[in-house]
Amino acid sequence: MELKDKLLSSYVAFENRVDTNSDIHEIRSKAFQNFEELGFPTKKLEAWKYTSLNSILKEDYSIFPNKGVAVELADVKKYFIHDIDTYKVVFIDGKYSPFLSETTHEHIDVCLMSAAFNKGKYKPIIDNYFNKVAKQDNLTSLNTAFATEGAFIHIPKNIEVEKPIQIINFTTGSEAATMLQPRSLVVVEENSHVQIIERHQSLTSNPVLTNAVTEIFAEKRAFVDYYKIQNDDNNASLVDNTYIEQQSNSVVSVHTFSFGGNITRNNLNFYQKGEYIDSILKGITIIEGKQHVDHHTLVHHITPNCESHQDYKGIYDERSTAVFNGKVIVEKEAQKTNAYQQNNNVLVSDKATINAKPQLEIFADDVKCSHGCTIGQLDDDALFYMQQRGIPKKEGKALLMFAFANTVLESVKIPEVKQRITELIADKLKVKIGFDL
Repeated sequence: MELKDKLLSSYVAFENRVDTNSDIHEIRSKAFQNFEELGFPTKKLEAWKYTSLNSILKEDYSIFPNKGVAVELADVKKYFIHDIDTYKVVFIDGKYSPFLSETTHEHIDVCLMSAAFNKGKYKPIIDNYFNKVAKQDNLTSLNTAFATEGAFIHIPKNIEVEKPIQIINFTTGSEAATMLQPRSLVVVEENSHVQIIERHQSLTSNPVLTNAVTEIFAEKRAFVDYYKIQNDDNNASLVDNTYIEQQSNSVVSVHTFSFGGNITRNNLNFYQKGEYIDSILKGITIIEGKQHVDHHTLVHHITPNCESHQDYKGIYDERSTAVFNGKVIVEKEAQKTNAYQQNNNVLVSDKATINAKPQLEIFADDVKCSHGCTIGQLDDDALFYMQQRGIPKKEGKALLMFAFANTVLESVKIPEVKQRITELIADKLKVKIGFDL
C-alpha cells in the first residue's frame, strides 16, 4: 500500500480515538480533505523542483507507533544542551516523556499541545492562534489533519523567560519504519522574551520520516530567539515547516544548523504585520555522502519601516546536494523596507551540487533590497599560506571553513549553543581545533 493510501485509510480510525472537540475536528477535516486532493509534493511543483521525496515515501511507515521503548537519560544526555538549566519538552516516538522533561505553568506555560486541545483554560489561545498562520499546502495540511501532540508554549505579557526552552523529539526504532508529525505552537505576548532550542533526533538506523509544523506568534515588542539543531542519522528524513507572524517592533531570529540526516527540507516563512519589525534568518549547512538539505525561506514584507536579514552558509562534500530558495516579497504599502539576503556556498568535492534561487518581488519604490549568491571552492593561496606557517593541510581547510561560517555563529546569543555548534562543526570537518569561535 502506498503511503498516501495508508494515511487516508488511517484517518477515520484516528479521528475516532482522539478528542472530539468540534473546532479542532473541523480544522482537521478540512486539512485532511486538502491533503487528499493535493497528495505529496512532486518535482513537478516549482517549489520542489530540486527535491524529490520518492525514495523516502516507499517505506512502510508506522503511522501511530505503539511499542513503548524505555529511554534512559544517560543514553540521550549528549543530545541536550546540558551545560545550562533549561525547561524541556521531550517526546519519544511522538509521546510525551515526563521523566526527561521539565515543564512549567508558573507565570508561563511550557507544556503539551494535547493539554491545550483538551483543557478549557487554553481555548482562547487555541481559537486565536492555532492553524492561523500555517499554509494549507501538502505537508502542512497532512500534519494538521493528524495533529495531536507537540510543544505548547505561551508567554504572557511583560515576561522575560529566565531560562531557555528545549524541544526534543526522539525516535527509538521501535517500529521497522516510523513516521512522526509533531505540531507545536509558540505564542509570545507583548514585551516578552524567550529563547528556544529545537532538535529532532533518531536513536535508530531504522527509517524515520518526521513532518513537523511549528507556528510562532510574536506580539508587539516581543523577542524570540530560536535555534534548530539538525544532526540526525542518515536514515532519518525531516520536513520542517515553520510559520512566524510578527507584530510591530518585534524581533524574531531563527538559526538553522543542518549537519546530518538523509533528506532535510526546511520551509521557513515570516509574515510581518506591523511597523518596525526585524526578521533574522541565518543558517549553516555542512553535509557529505548523499545527504540532501533544502532551505526554502520566505519573508513577506506587508507593512512599512521593517527589516529582514538572511545569511546562509553551506559546505558540501562528496555527492551531497543542497538547495537554497530564498524569497522576499515587498508589498506596495511596505515602503522604507530594508531586506538583505546572502547565500554563500563552498563545494569541497567536484561531485557535490548546490541549486540556488534567490528571489525578490518588490512592489514598493522606496526600499533597500539586495540579494547575493556565491558558489566556489576554498582559496588555494590562503591554504598554501597557512601550510607555509606550519598548519597541516587538513587543519588549514578546517580553519578556512570555520572562518567562512563565523558570520552566522557570531550572532548566536546562547554561549552554550554556540559552543555546541562549534563542536559539531569540528566533528563534521573531522578535526580538533583548540579554540572557540
